[in-house]
Amino acid sequence: MTRAGPDTGVEPSRRRTARLRWLLPVLVFAAVVAGWELFVWLDDTPHYVLPGPWLVVRTLIADAGLLFSALLLTLEVTGLALVVAVIGGVGLAVLFNQFRMLELSLYPYAVILQVTPVIAIAPLIVIYVDSRILSTLICAWLVAFFPILSNTSLGLNSADHNLHDLFTIHRATRWQRLRYLLLPSALPYFLGGLRIAGGLALIGAVVAEYAVGVVGTQGGLAFRILEAGYRLNIPRMFAALLLLAAAGVVIFVSLSLLSHLLLRRWHESAVGRERER
Repeated sequence: MTRAGPDTGVEPSRRRTARLRWLLPVLVFAAVVAGWELFVWLDDTPHYVLPGPWLVVRTLIADAGLLFSALLLTLEVTGLALVVAVIGGVGLAVLFNQFRMLELSLYPYAVILQVTPVIAIAPLIVIYVDSRILSTLICAWLVAFFPILSNTSLGLNSADHNLHDLFTIHRATRWQRLRYLLLPSALPYFLGGLRIAGGLALIGAVVAEYAVGVVGTQGGLAFRILEAGYRLNIPRMFAALLLLAAAGVVIFVSLSLLSHLLLRRWHESAVGRERER
């Protein structure tokens, strides 16, 4: 007969922490929404100054066709900008890693593009690019490009030196070293940069719509926010902002899930979470 080990309380504590991780943000959100609605009701605030959350939800439902079509246009630009940023950022990071002189020559210019506000570059892009949709895409790409480039470069340069020596002893080719050592080592860094770039691509798309001035049927959510502001339709502005926030959360959660699925079997950052569960 085996004696059961002492109950350390670790598992119940982990389950309680997992529940609180979801419960506490929900409670805070509910408290903020309730306080917002109560303030608007008690103060009798006009809806064109500060609409209540219930009015925002009703407006979102009533204008769902208009707002969701604009959201799809914004997300289309965001997705294309992120894809181009991934291709360009990873490709350039690999070239920088393989050719040191190329990195020394071009990396400072990538930094300059990153630190220059996109809203300052947008008017120049509009002058030289005829299509406003393409101008918006370029602006969003400029914002999302650098995090992927810098994180992937860091990952490629962070491979274990002992493993480098092992590959040298076995006379591995440059391609073998890149495929079996550098790229796997850079994957967690790349995924971290991808999570950052996903949100920045959405921000860049919205800011570019403001700066470039995409209007009419080609206008995204930024145009709908400006239009609602001109018409003092403040509930629609809040509804559009709600959609933007929700889209940003979905992008971040989706990319975090992708990162977890790719790393959960071997990388310590994901393996540790699996053990906690």
